[in-house]
Amino acid sequence: MGARHLPSPNFDVRPHGEISLLVIHNISLPPGQFGGAAVAQLFLNQLDSGAHPAFAELAGLRVSAHLLIDRGGVLTQFVAFGDRAWHAGRSRFAGRPDCNDFALGIELEGTDTSGYTEAQMRVLAATTAILLRRYPALAPQRIVGHCDIAPGRKTDPGPGFDWCRLRTLLERESTP
Repeated sequence: MGARHLPSPNFDVRPHGEISLLVIHNISLPPGQFGGAAVAQLFLNQLDSGAHPAFAELAGLRVSAHLLIDRGGVLTQFVAFGDRAWHAGRSRFAGRPDCNDFALGIELEGTDTSGYTEAQMRVLAATTAILLRRYPALAPQRIVGHCDIAPGRKTDPGPGFDWCRLRTLLERESTP
């Protein structure tokens, strides 16, 4: 998919090999600031917790996502799709706990309220279309926000995420 690869050590084996959910997240480090290497450093366990006051609470945190799409639409893969990335935390979908076991996680560089760039939305739609074709258990109704699987604990991708725009772009991607 033209992704840059930065392998994260923060993954393990999927217990059943199932991929049937796609979770959309957002991230910015420091919060509300875009660009720079801090997100990649976090996923690679290389973030200097003393480099910014907001990083102190992240010291020792071991997290990852399968993909990150930055504000310019650059796609970075941290964990292979067949492996379990550590992105969802305590979560539940359709009565099933532990969404990391069966989900792919895509992080968008942004905040709940910042909105997302057209480049991000186009890359997200193109990537999602490929994933929907590759993993038959994935379906449009199984594309959710982190807020949907961890309500009360997580709010991303937030009200700044345009779900209608994603659906429109996905329809275009699936039209021959």
